Order: sequence, then C-alpha cells, then structure tokens
Amino acid sequence: MVIKVFLATSSGSTAIKKKQQDVVGFLEALKVDYTQLDIACNEENRKWMRQNVPEEKKPSNGIPLPPQIFNEESYCGDYETFFDAKEDNSVYAFLGLAPPPGSKEALQADKEEHILENGTHTDDTNEEGTQDDSIEVPEVDRNGDAHGDEEETQEGEGEGCEEEDIAEPEENEVTEGGEAEEPEDTGHAEEDEEQGEEEETQEEEAE
Repeated sequence: MVIKVFLATSSGSTAIKKKQQDVVGFLEALKVDYTQLDIACNEENRKWMRQNVPEEKKPSNGIPLPPQIFNEESYCGDYETFFDAKEDNSVYAFLGLAPPPGSKEALQADKEEHILENGTHTDDTNEEGTQDDSIEVPEVDRNGDAHGDEEETQEGEGEGCEEEDIAEPEENEVTEGGEAEEPEDTGHAEEDEEQGEEEETQEEEAE
C-alpha cells in the first residue's frame, strides 16, 4: 500500500504550506512510505484529487484544498482529521496501516485488547459464581429440614415423659374434709395385743 499526499508546491498560502510541511514531516518521522503528488503543476493530479474526495468531506464551495491524504484509492482525510489522529496516537489507523511493534499506537491497541479480554473473563466468572450460589441454596434448606425433624422428635419424647409422670398415683389420698388420711399401722396393733396376752398369762401363773 502506498500513501498518497496531494499538495501544492507553489501555493501562495502560508497556512497551506505549513499544513503540508506538518503532514510530510510527521510521515517521515514515522518512516511511512508515501508519495507526493503536486496539484499545482499537474492538472491530472488536481482532477483526480477533487473527484475522489467524498462529497461529504468537501467544503461548502466544493473545492477541496491540499493537503489531502489517500491510501491507494481509499480516502483517508484532510489536515484536520490527520491532526486529530496524531493527537490520539492513531495515525496508523487513520492511514489504514498496521502499527509497527513497539510503537505507541501498537502498545495502546494491545492494552485495549487486554482490557476487553479481562472484562469478558470477569463477566464469565460472575455468571459461574451466581450459578454456584443457586446450587448451594437447596442444600441449606435440606439441612434446615433435618434439624427441624430432630427438634420435633425431641419434643415428642418430652411429652411422653410428662404423661407418665402425671399417670403416677399419689401416695396420700385427701378426704372430703381436706385432711390427709394416715394409713393404719396394723403391725403395731397386733404386737400390743400379743404383749397384753403374755402379761395376763404371767399374772395367772404368779397367782
């Protein structure tokens, strides 16, 4: 690909001369191969340039002024668009050329590509993390249900013990008067009777 720069070598405008020198000097600094095409001394170059500049890029009078830059037959832009590309470190993209390795434009392109790759990787990780969280939820629910079953079992056992305690008979019965009846001690009564009979027998023998 050959970069074509259309300029006027015998232009009487100081502004045009300065713009042409700026474009040519910057291309030489970048060591970009280019060809100068003079429109002041060559009518064919003048016609070709005016015909191939897009209509929307032409000034209001319809006559584009130099410098105009092309990549073979493809239009790149005028001085204003070239200056903007230079300020943005994107001259190679403006010219339709691949930036050489190690250049500022190449390093910037690699940095942007790296950021895009990391951004895509981060989104994938987040999506996977969301899926993992959704899988863990049922496991927590199942553990909660099992814990609830254990508590219900313990409560059921406790209720059974209370019923047994209630079913036990009371030792002392309460009478209608509100006083507890003491159980009869039949064993002591029988001993007293036997002792009385023995005393009576001893008295009879003594007589």
